[in-house]
Amino acid sequence: MLEPGNNDELPPIPGKRYFTIGEVSDLCAVKPHVLRYWEQEFPQLKPVKRRGNRRYYQRQDVLIIRQIRSLLYDQGYTIGGARQRMTEPLDGEPSKADDISVIAYRRCPGAAVTRLLRNVRERSNPSA
Repeated sequence: MLEPGNNDELPPIPGKRYFTIGEVSDLCAVKPHVLRYWEQEFPQLKPVKRRGNRRYYQRQDVLIIRQIRSLLYDQGYTIGGARQRMTEPLDGEPSKADDISVIAYRRCPGAAVTRLLRNVRERSNPSA
C-alpha cells in the first residue's frame, strides 16, 4: 500500500478504534476539506457518520487515505488515475472476466470450492 520510504514522514497511527477528521488530517498531512473531497471521489473511503453528521474514520480508512495521498502527492497521479489504480486488481489477481472460477474459488466456502476445482481440472485437461 504505502511505500516504506513514505512512512517516515507521517506519524504512526495510534491504537484507537475511531478517529475524528482533525486527527486524520494530522495523521495523513492532508487538510480536512481535502478529506471530504476525497470521500466523494473514492468509493473505498466511507467514514462512519454519527450524531450531527460527524465523521469518524477507522484505521482502515486512515490507511486508504495514506495510500491515496501517496498516489496523488508522491507518485504524481491525477484523481482519475489514482481512482483507477485503487480499483484495479492486485498483482496476481485474475483480471479477465472469463476466468471467474478462480475468483469464485477465493470467495466460496467448502463444497463449492471442491466443485470449482473439479471443473477447472476438467476444462484444462479434457482427456482425463
